[in-house]
Amino acid sequence: MFMKMDGKRCLVVGAGKVGEPKIGGLLDTGASVRVVALEASEAVRQWAAEGKIELESREFSPSDLDGVFLAVVATASPALNKFAYDEAQKRGVLCNVVDVPEICDFYYPAVVRRGDLQIAISTAGKSPSLAQKLRQQLERQFSPGYADWLAELGDTRTLIRASNLSGEKKSELLHSLAGREAVEAMLEAQQISSEIVISDFVAAPAIEKEIA
Repeated sequence: MFMKMDGKRCLVVGAGKVGEPKIGGLLDTGASVRVVALEASEAVRQWAAEGKIELESREFSPSDLDGVFLAVVATASPALNKFAYDEAQKRGVLCNVVDVPEICDFYYPAVVRRGDLQIAISTAGKSPSLAQKLRQQLERQFSPGYADWLAELGDTRTLIRASNLSGEKKSELLHSLAGREAVEAMLEAQQISSEIVISDFVAAPAIEKEIA
């Protein structure tokens, strides 16, 4: 499930080494982030100074969860983590206690991002290390060019859906645009472009020498 988080109220309890990347991830989604922590990392304090998050330097209170859509708990205290999770359950707030899968409503996947293309990998908390290794493999398999290609596919899809073609023909075109041949053509075009850039870079010193 990919949730639309833009503008959603989120609470993060804890702002240290574990909490910082979770806060950053929520910011990337456009969520409205409030952080409660006795201590905060330099990056978290900077986000607060820039007005990107709301930071309160104090202990967690159950009322912090009121009106919250999603909570992330990332403290070094197992007792506090469990307490915050239980309070979230009472309020129907989705909660993730970092690195404690048995008291989580959802897991953080390892994600490959290429523009609007997102590939999420989860091991249900069994082996985050494996998820990260798989992410690294997929990052090599899916080049950055997929971002631009997907944007083009989106524009073309809009035009096709607005056309007077039959539903069957529209479906046929859309599937062909995302088919194997289209993917291979895109990858080949990227390879050619990459080779041109590399050859220009290699040739540059020789050209400069001739000019000199």
